[in-house]
Amino acid sequence: MKKLFLGLAMLFLALVMADAAEQDTVNRCAIIIDQFQRMPEKAIPREVLRHAKGLAVMSVVKAAFIFSAKGGQGIVVARTPHGWSGPSFIATGGGGWGLQAGAEVTDFVIVLNNNAAVQAFSRGGNLTVGADLSAAAGPVGRTAAGAVMPTAAVYTYSRSKGLFAGVSLEGAVIGTQRQSNFNYYGRPVRADSILSGTTKPPPGAAALRRVLVEQHPALPREGLVEIGEAVKLFHPPTS
Repeated sequence: MKKLFLGLAMLFLALVMADAAEQDTVNRCAIIIDQFQRMPEKAIPREVLRHAKGLAVMSVVKAAFIFSAKGGQGIVVARTPHGWSGPSFIATGGGGWGLQAGAEVTDFVIVLNNNAAVQAFSRGGNLTVGADLSAAAGPVGRTAAGAVMPTAAVYTYSRSKGLFAGVSLEGAVIGTQRQSNFNYYGRPVRADSILSGTTKPPPGAAALRRVLVEQHPALPREGLVEIGEAVKLFHPPTS
């Protein structure tokens, strides 16, 4: 019976998350970043973003009827000497047991505070939040200037809609989606090649990178030129 209910929960979750096209995932993650910053009480402090080495963004679906299952898809990006990298695709999943019923979607933004956090996502395998990377709830609000010195490898921010109290990423296993990277870039690419900037971001990442530039004070707006749907970074000429 337990296996049956768990199987049904996993099936429901698979139907919810199935066939999310890579471009749809990138677009959704851009919207999530933008929406977080439009909520003053939950906005990620600009100083946190200024010092961030990277960001991971995911939507996680949790569904349960006695047995629970959760899974999510998203992307991770990193700062490079030439601006933000293209997106590398990630996913998480798992099951559980408890007297609970309902469904919930939680959006997560994970701020990578140091190079070790970026390297953990660059390996192209799985990592466990809280074990491979220390994690803490990030400071919030545009006036949280006194609490922006990183106390963990990653800061997590979440926004939930549903019947659960909330979904924590502590203990979650996040893995690189090699097939999604292949689909999006049109060839086999490694996560470290994407996050180092060696692999050029495709035009479809323009909206995501535009949001990152707008929300990231370390990259001046005058260094951004839009040509059609593409975004190019350049150094303004000096007199």
